[in-house]
This record gives sequence, structure tokens and C-alpha cells, in this order.
Amino acid sequence: MNIPELFGENVFNETVMQEKLPKDVYKSLKKTIENGEPLDIDLANVVAHAMKEWALEKGATHFTHWFQPMTGVTAEKHDGFINPTSDGKVIMSFSGKELVVGEPDASSFPSGGIRATFEARGYTAWDPTSYAFVRDGSLYIPTAFCSYTGEVLDKKTPLLRSMDALSKQAIRILRLFGNTDAKRVASTVGPEQEYFLIDQKVYEEREDLKLTGRTLFGAMSPKGQELEDHYFGSIKTRVSAFMKELDEELWKLGILAKTKHNEVAPAQHELAPIFSTTNVATDHNQLTMEIMKKVAQKHGMVCLLHEKPFEGINGSGKHNNWSMSTNTGLNLLDPGKTPADNAQFMLFLTAVVKAVDEYQDLLRVSVASAGNDHRLGANEAPPAIISMFLGDELQSIVDSIVHHEKATSSQKTKMRLGVDVLPVFPKDSTDRNRTSPFAFTGNKFEFRMLGSTFSISGPNIVLNTIVAEELDQFASELEKASDFNLALQTLVERELTAHQRIIFNGNGYSTEWEKEAERRGLLNLKNTADALPHFSAEKNIKLFEKHGVFSAREVVSRTEIMQENYNKIIAIEAKTTIDMAMKQIYPAVNGYIADLCSIAGGKASFGASVAADKELISTLSDLNDAMYRAIKSLEGKLKAAEAMETEEGSKAFAYDVVPAMNEVRKYADEMEGLTSKEYWPMPDYVDILFSVE
Repeated sequence: MNIPELFGENVFNETVMQEKLPKDVYKSLKKTIENGEPLDIDLANVVAHAMKEWALEKGATHFTHWFQPMTGVTAEKHDGFINPTSDGKVIMSFSGKELVVGEPDASSFPSGGIRATFEARGYTAWDPTSYAFVRDGSLYIPTAFCSYTGEVLDKKTPLLRSMDALSKQAIRILRLFGNTDAKRVASTVGPEQEYFLIDQKVYEEREDLKLTGRTLFGAMSPKGQELEDHYFGSIKTRVSAFMKELDEELWKLGILAKTKHNEVAPAQHELAPIFSTTNVATDHNQLTMEIMKKVAQKHGMVCLLHEKPFEGINGSGKHNNWSMSTNTGLNLLDPGKTPADNAQFMLFLTAVVKAVDEYQDLLRVSVASAGNDHRLGANEAPPAIISMFLGDELQSIVDSIVHHEKATSSQKTKMRLGVDVLPVFPKDSTDRNRTSPFAFTGNKFEFRMLGSTFSISGPNIVLNTIVAEELDQFASELEKASDFNLALQTLVERELTAHQRIIFNGNGYSTEWEKEAERRGLLNLKNTADALPHFSAEKNIKLFEKHGVFSAREVVSRTEIMQENYNKIIAIEAKTTIDMAMKQIYPAVNGYIADLCSIAGGKASFGASVAADKELISTLSDLNDAMYRAIKSLEGKLKAAEAMETEEGSKAFAYDVVPAMNEVRKYADEMEGLTSKEYWPMPDYVDILFSVE
């Protein structure tokens, strides 16, 4: 296998464009991609024809505008290239208009009240900055999605808007430092993806896995992750075959899959890509999740992406490694080698610190979901409290700025920009803090709170926008300064001092930190129901409107969509809990009790001791009765929550329904440990977690 030849073979990338397009058209398309300039319809026709001819060579018969509605998954409607001719035959055609604009039915996608169901029209618009590709016989065209009246209905449009906002403000800062070469700044992301692989057969026997993606019942396996023998361990043959095919399929689509390994929990694994521009990384991550599932099926397995599919072992996250880079290749979070570079780095760092502190609520909302509620705060995930980790070296520099002291450093070089508090900072000079939600890791920040099912668009929309806001404030202040160096020193010192509370380099799992965070005034939004209302807070609406990312109406609608989605997910889980408990577990335990009674009666007739039998029968009977009562309580709380308005209902689902589900599970899991395996109506954790050999 020749990987360089394989890589991107199904992508209409720059190499293909150069080969298939006339030089003038190629140059115009490059300007569109690099600078966001509009593409003339005549040129679009030429691009569309070349794209179609290339797709036909790859075996495509259809094209689709591929977009990301507010469902959490991608959407696609496939149209054939086929068109009739007057002589009763057909031709294969594809116009510039079909490339640039599509018109899918928008009525059934979540809109949060922006449009009525009967208002069906919606539009998709080509995103030329993300390459088209061929997959499963269709040409896929990455697009944005909006309503007939112009409101955004997807996750890509606001992401592109936020990237534009960040670029605009970052360029203003760069100009202040004399950088006239950079024309655009893009946020970049490398999203690490965790997942579980289990055998298809055991999956099919678990109603909860099929309907909710996680196990609603399940006693702990005698062996879990205690020995830490799975992490980075030898990859099983079947899993290795899956990973090999997954890599090949991703590489064909130009996805920079780089690293693969076993994760901490049994049956858990991770894939990490190389950094890409954020909108491209978002498209690629959506594709990665889809392809993971399809490839797993080919190998007789199921890929689970839920944040917490199994109790008692690690859940799955998605680490969002975020940075900013110029079109000339300069990473703005890469510590510099000269005093000027170092000062520029400190200013961008200060903007991120201020942004995370002032908009900690938005960052928490961006990772809020029913699935992630089970994961955040556990031993494999950061707490729900937003904080930043800088590391010893960088923290020393920040402390020196705040306290007017000379920074201590193991590095020999201490170059300055007219002030003692801006020494050169070496990257990768400190360890990582795995308990920190937002950690500096050399030349990027690792936002570790994302759940494994997440589209990375939401968190990056927030990151881009809040940093753009702080850069805007900084640029406006520094542009007016008569002494730039003095103004820069004053600004950095003032803002780092004002936002010290968000920086925490200690153990985020400790109870002491929770108390300390409360003392500092940091938010502790422990569940999605508490977090989501913050999205539409007045200050956040003003932020999004100012930078053209969301209108007020769009913010409110998205808040409602997220709350409705949360309520629906918990309702489905509650109904599945009731269904499995009543139809499977309750009768199975009663059947086992009946057989135990029969056995005990037989033993008693021979004068044998039945004390143990009676004790087990009594214990199981009491537990089954308690589970039945818990089921009835859950039914009542579910009914009450479903009758409430959306936001009030979310609180009821979080504080009434979820605990009631846990109560049912508590009794069921205890009975599982006491019931003969041949009677238990579903595969247990041993069957599932160790099902792939």
C-alpha cells in the first residue's frame, strides 16, 4: 500500500483542482478559499463540470449537499447527475448553481421555533474551504444550511462566522506588532476521538444499547480497569484489523488520522488526527465518527460513541486541541524566540485567559449534554468547573507579571521587550494536568471537556468568538496608545491580575478545589439543565450579535433546541429503563425465585438445610418488590416532567427523573449479582467488555 498515493485519492483537493481546472479558474477558486472572495457563477459552472467529471471517474452517480443540522449528526439528500435528453436518452450534468446552492426540505429539522413546520424551504450553500469528496457512489459537497428567511439552522454557518470574527480581530493585533504579511488568521483544531468496540451479537441483545447508546443496567465486572493493563496495551487482532481499515478509509478522504491506541477502559480505544483548520477538522471529525461505525459493522463489531456507555469504568471524551495560525504558517500560541515574538505571545495568551474567565458559562454550555453529565467530574474527565492550567514555567512568568517580579526559569535566555516580566518562554517545558478542563500544552490549549459524541463546532464557535471579543478590546486600546510597549505592559499586567481566579494548576478532582472554586466565584454547573439557560444570557446574546455569529433569535432558538434534545434523551432513557425492568428483569428474577422455591421445597422434603435458600429468596423478593415500586415512582416523575414547559421540564428531568432511573438501576444491579447467569435476561458487563478477542 502506497500511503502517499492513497491519501486524499477520493478528495477534490488542490492537486486535483490544478489538474482539472483552467489556470485562471484555479486561481479564482484559490482566492475564494483563502480570502473568502465570492466565486462568479460562470467560474462556478467550470468548477462544477470539472468536479462532476472527476466524480464520475471515481464511480459517483449522485451528488449531495452534506450539512450539519442541529441534530448532532450530518444530513444529506442525494440527487443524480442524470438528466433526460430529447432523444429519450440521458446525459450526466452538474451546474454551477447546483454546486453552490441546494434546496433541501427544512421542515423536519430542529429550528427552536424559528420556522413553522409548514415552512419547508431551506437552503444549503457550498463551503469551498472544505474540499468535496466522493463516498459510497456520491459526490459530497460540504455546505452550510439556513432557512428561507436567512436564520442559520446548522452548526457550520456560525462556525464559519466565528472564524471570520477571530481572524478580523487577530489581524488587528498582528498589525500592531508590525506584521503586514498575514492576511488571515484561522483557528486550528486536532480533535482526539475516544470510542468503545464491542461484539455485534452482545449489542443486539441489549435494548438499552440499541435505543440509548449506553447501558442503563449492569453490575460491575469483577475485572475492570484496575490493573491498568489495557492502556497502550497490545491491540487485539480483530481490533487491529478494524483500525487498519479505518485508517485507510480516512486517508482516502484526506483525513489526517495519525495516532491509534488502546485507552484505559476495557474495549476502549482512541484515534487522534493531525491539526486542521477548524471547519475542516469539524467536517473530518463528523466523517470519522460515521466511518468508525460503518467499518466496525464490517468486522462484526459495534462502535459506541456515548460518553458513558458503562458504569464503573472510564467514559469517552473528545479532546479539542485549539490554537490560532496565520495564513503564513505562524502559530500565535507558540512562544517566541525574540522579545517581540514573546510579547505578542503573551498578549494572545492574556486574551485567552480573559476570555475563559469572562465566558466560563458559555464554555460549560458548549459541552453540556445528557451523555456528558455522566462523565464530567468522574476520574477520567475534568470537573464541571471551568478552570485553566498553565504549567509551572508559564505560571512563573504570569506570576512575575502580576507581582512585578523577575521570572524564574530553568532556561538560560532571558530576553525582554523593555520590561523584566516578558522573558522568552520555552514550549513543552512542563507536564500536563489531566484534571484541568482547559490546559496549555506547549503551543495550543487542550479543551478536555467535550463528550465523545459531540460535534466540535459548538465548543469552537464559543472559543473563536470569546477570544475575538477580547482581541477586539485589546486592539481598540492599543491602537490609541502613544507608547505601544508601555501600553502593552500595562494591559497584560492589568488583565492577568484581574483574571487570576480562572487559573488553577492543582488537582481538579479534589473536594478542596470545589470549595476553593466557589470562594473564587467560579461557576459550578453540574448538569445540562443548570448550564443551558446561561447560553441565552443577555451578555452572551450581545457578544454573539456584536461579532455577527448569532442573532438574538438564533441564540434563543438554539437554547430551546438543546433543552428539548436533553429532555427527549432523558425521556427515551427513562422509558427504556421502565421497559427493560418490567418486561425483562422483573419476570426473570421472579422466575429464578420460583425455581429456588421449588429447589428449596425438594431439599426440605429430604430434611436438608434450606436456610441459605430462604435467605436468597427473601433478599431477591424484597429487591424485586423495591424495584417495582421504584419503577412506579419513575413513571410518575417522567409523566410530570413531560407535562412541563421546556426549561422547567429540563430541571425536572435532571433532578427528578434521572435519580429515579438510578434508583431502579440500583435494585436491578444488586439482583444481577445474586441471580444465576442463565436466568439473567441480557449479556452482562463481562460478556460485553470482553466480547472482542
